Amino acid sequence: MPKQGQSVESCIVNELKKKQGDTVKKGDILFSYETDKASFEEESPVDGVVLACFFNEGDEVPVLENVMIIGEPGEDISALASPESPKTAQVETPKPTVETLPTISSQAHSRDAARHVFTQPTATGETKISPRAKNLATSQALDTTAISGTGPQGRIIERDVQAALQNRPKLTPLARKMVQEEDVQPQNSGTGLAGQAKSTDLAASQNAVYSVDYEDKKISNMRKLIAKSMHASLQNSAQLTHHLGADARRILELRKQAKVALDAGKISTNITLNDMVCSAVIKALKQFPNVNTHFLGDTIRYFNKVHLGLAVDTERGLMVPVIRNADDLSIIGLANQFKEVAAACRKGNVNPEILVAEAGTFTVSNLGNYGVEMFTPVVNLPQSAILGVNTIIPRPKDLGNGVYAFVPYIGLSLTYDHRSLDGGEATRFLKQIAIEIENFESFL
Repeated sequence: MPKQGQSVESCIVNELKKKQGDTVKKGDILFSYETDKASFEEESPVDGVVLACFFNEGDEVPVLENVMIIGEPGEDISALASPESPKTAQVETPKPTVETLPTISSQAHSRDAARHVFTQPTATGETKISPRAKNLATSQALDTTAISGTGPQGRIIERDVQAALQNRPKLTPLARKMVQEEDVQPQNSGTGLAGQAKSTDLAASQNAVYSVDYEDKKISNMRKLIAKSMHASLQNSAQLTHHLGADARRILELRKQAKVALDAGKISTNITLNDMVCSAVIKALKQFPNVNTHFLGDTIRYFNKVHLGLAVDTERGLMVPVIRNADDLSIIGLANQFKEVAAACRKGNVNPEILVAEAGTFTVSNLGNYGVEMFTPVVNLPQSAILGVNTIIPRPKDLGNGVYAFVPYIGLSLTYDHRSLDGGEATRFLKQIAIEIENFESFL
């Protein structure tokens, strides 16, 4: 199993393209696998035959562990076989102890218990039932689909029907007729004399088409890690969110100019509003170094450079790639880097080293394109804060001399770890981002 980055210790096998006995050529895809955030495919380095495959799809494999052996038929592979792998490990059969040996008096009960396991319908969908049991169930208007059979191969026999009738309230003549003719069944208890179920105690049986209206699916390895990270962030930190709006007229005007310049060939990169907001964040971080930190419990780590993380929505889940030394880049360079890492995330071939939370010093999550007006982002620990960028909405503003007008405002939501930052400093930092946005310098 290849080691994809220094922080990756194990990978999940997604799909085995080749199995034991298959012939492979150099360059054929052997299997696909994923780390916590990215997926990869492993190619065969040689021609040959798959002599052994030690893991199954869905298995978590330590890096540098043997996954397959490729060689020539009949070749001795005993020296390469992994003794701890699932398919080669010797399973020791435990010896029965006195306590586990069944007594003669309990053997009949064990046989009945074994028969009780076979209660599923046949492949044709019909439940096996003896004639005597069927006649009794029909006469008593008893639904047998929920009865577990104790007869041979799970067949429902007469005693199974009798046991079910004991657990069901007796029916009045009218109730029995309704059960036979209509799609209704008695409830757990009756309201009639001696607990008999009356017609008013009957309820429509569940439609088989809608009897199971859900499907359980195992979550992906990536979703497990995201859930674990988000839960740990909220559980192990003191998070608080401040909301502020910034006049977006300046960046909207620059965005229009950038489109014209791109169409005219004066610039080669499409500069977006998100690029400008991130550039403003970097400038604000340089003025508030206490925000550009990691909170490590007893210590706070201060960074001289800004390593900016940007949340990227992909089909596999949320990823946060980091642009290292983002403060050394122009806005065009920053935009190019963002587009490059975002494309790598969506393709699944991003470098895992830039996805770990420790790689970044601050994160930006932009939901403005989805029309979100306000939200509370979760801090990407051990970072001290994260900025949520909201949609642009018109708000009234005093333009001076008693003149008011509706101007576009972009919403900013700063979540910070109160253990690392005080509220006053966090507020001043958020205000500085707004100032940088409202006074953004032209890059054209």
